Amino acid sequence: MFAAIEQGLPLVAQPYLAIAEQIDASEEQVTSTINHWQKQGVIRRFGLVIRHRKLGYVANAMVVWNVDDECVEDVAAILAKQKVVTLCYRRPRVLPEWNYNLFCMIHGKDRAQVIKQLDDMCQHGDLAGIEKKILFSNKAYKQRGGKYSQASASGN
Repeated sequence: MFAAIEQGLPLVAQPYLAIAEQIDASEEQVTSTINHWQKQGVIRRFGLVIRHRKLGYVANAMVVWNVDDECVEDVAAILAKQKVVTLCYRRPRVLPEWNYNLFCMIHGKDRAQVIKQLDDMCQHGDLAGIEKKILFSNKAYKQRGGKYSQASASGN
């Protein structure tokens, strides 16, 4: 089943049923196995990979925040609720070079749109006073899901 799901879900009305038919299992067996793997931590995330650039979102920025450790969960909760934020996570600081401990991704059709979205977010979320940097991406790297099977590890 690893090999079947790491290729991505089929773009059909019932993707789990399609996988079940592919591996000679039931749809319930597929969903319960995936749930079990998530609970075990074998699969950390199960979601979509969206090709933003193909949709016209070519200005993509990681905003890095230097948030007091006591407040980071609250600020992360505010960021995660924003419609323009597609990804938000915490990482440890790497002192003395890197003071930032909270990261969020914002996508836009141009840089001005992303900056406006960030400004709006800061004003409405009371985030303006927090030190931050906006890092626009210069290159689109290939996005893909996790690879779990031995066939993928060997390049087959």
